Amino acid sequence: MPQMPQEFEMAKLEAVLFAAGDPLSVAQLSELLGLNKPQVWELVTALQETYKAADRGIMLREVGGGFQLCTKPAFDRAVRQLAVTQELKLSNAAMETLAIIAFRQPVTRAEMESIRGVKVDGVVNTLLDWQLITEAGRKQTVGHPILYKTTDRFLTVFGLRSLKDLPEMPELLKEEAARHPQQLSLPDFPEKDKPAAQNQNEQNEKTEEEP
Repeated sequence: MPQMPQEFEMAKLEAVLFAAGDPLSVAQLSELLGLNKPQVWELVTALQETYKAADRGIMLREVGGGFQLCTKPAFDRAVRQLAVTQELKLSNAAMETLAIIAFRQPVTRAEMESIRGVKVDGVVNTLLDWQLITEAGRKQTVGHPILYKTTDRFLTVFGLRSLKDLPEMPELLKEEAARHPQQLSLPDFPEKDKPAAQNQNEQNEKTEEEP
């Protein structure tokens, strides 16, 4: 059987890495490509140099004991914008529930349902599948319901450095804050970012304490 030219083998390596998504070890690549390990190392090195030399948007990096195709750091902003566009395909119900979790975290399903007025089981499961939220322990009340909070992926998808960068509070939560300001929890928020209702409540308390 005639030996394939290196360009063809390198293209095959590129195709396998692209399709895999996750890192592949040299041993895995050897089996998939039908080549010995030294040949795989040679192809990997050549492919890395190709990406370095050309004005390309992707690179080949060694991570977790294997090799993976990924975007170059210079294009992170554009890639994050794509992620935001994709995530915005979430339903209005999912976005509304996600906003409640972001501003009220940690929060239980019952608390979400109290604010929205409808069941949230399906929506919460969707947000868990998207890895936008995660479990945050259990609330120390009757039944010990599960608490939920947002994830680092949530920050990445919406282009936030931290929860302090959240946009203005949705009307749904402003109404809730006005009714029960003492129940609103905004983790790591500076004083200036507290809702107006909460600030007013604190100001009233200070006024009452003054002689």
